Amino acid sequence: MKTARLIILIIVVILLAIIVIQNREPVKTHFLLATVEMPHILLLLLTAAAGFVAGLMVALLSERKKTKQEKPEQQQLQ
Repeated sequence: MKTARLIILIIVVILLAIIVIQNREPVKTHFLLATVEMPHILLLLLTAAAGFVAGLMVALLSERKKTKQEKPEQQQLQ
């Protein structure tokens, strides 16, 4: 099992290295009224991070809503 994890980790690191090497060129990004020039890989990482944070917030908010709905049901049973 540890060997499989190590192999998967090595493959992921190699793939990430390939992505970084292929996306080093600068790109202009327009966000609202600002125009920023940055490496393409940085734009990809920022976009992925923003998507991760958005997904995490949705999951946390839905879990919180579910917990609030369960509390009144538990009080009614008592």
